[in-house]
Amino acid sequence: MAAAFWSMFGAAAVVAQGSYVPQRVFDTSKRCFADFETMAADIAGADVAFLGEQHDDPNTHRLELAVLEGLARRRGNVILSLEMFERDVQEPLEHFLLGHIAEDEFLKDARPWPRYATDYKPLVDFAIAHDWPVVAANVPRALASEVSKSGFGVLEGRSDVEKAWFANDRQCPDSDDYFRRFAEAMGQHPGDASVRNFYLAQCLKDETMAESISRAYTAGTAGEARPLVVHVNGAFHSDFHEGTAARLERRLAGRRVAVISMLPVADLDTLAPAGEDVKRADYLVYTIGKR
Repeated sequence: MAAAFWSMFGAAAVVAQGSYVPQRVFDTSKRCFADFETMAADIAGADVAFLGEQHDDPNTHRLELAVLEGLARRRGNVILSLEMFERDVQEPLEHFLLGHIAEDEFLKDARPWPRYATDYKPLVDFAIAHDWPVVAANVPRALASEVSKSGFGVLEGRSDVEKAWFANDRQCPDSDDYFRRFAEAMGQHPGDASVRNFYLAQCLKDETMAESISRAYTAGTAGEARPLVVHVNGAFHSDFHEGTAARLERRLAGRRVAVISMLPVADLDTLAPAGEDVKRADYLVYTIGKR
């Protein structure tokens, strides 16, 4: 019945968490609208798939779960990676995944984002149900905050334990399009010296998440089948194949990295992607929601 629905009506809706999620998918390589299942079938063949989200949009999170469901129907050996958990909580996360500790005990140590229960718990629960590893990919926010105030010098002399929480290989030029977009998003001119440390903190997050994804992918290749790492982050980190996506591609040269960007809009019926939007990602997933 589901197959017949998709073949007759395309991507009219996605059902996730028992609710209707209006959406339309745009394939930027073909410059045309596609359907959700076609997108899922395509990214199932990638090595890494970025799900770039708008953090405060409920439909975006429902569609992320729908993506995981679509991938689970098509392949095994999937790894879920999350911006929303930081490297220093990987151990309690592992204990929770293995059932060694209860969820409330895990969350007490894991510093979950405020809307974890509605936005990210469904993704983690789905991974657990399918025996997928989950990676706490990000740098601890306290370290990123220190860098935003004082630069990379604050990372020098850290203990070996702390050094494991952030990427050592950090390439953070302040002359590329990503830096320009970051400065503009901060409401500052790219030439303003005050934006530099904030950008270094952003770059530290990008490099650390990229390293976490790369390590997970490499570890996953120990089996017979290559893994697919699905990484969830704010869309700015992966839009235009920049940020975390670019830093991952530097580490996994030659591997296929797919970028999906979730875009909440007011009206699905008048969409006409053009200009910069068609460069934003491999797939644009529009949904009704906050913008």
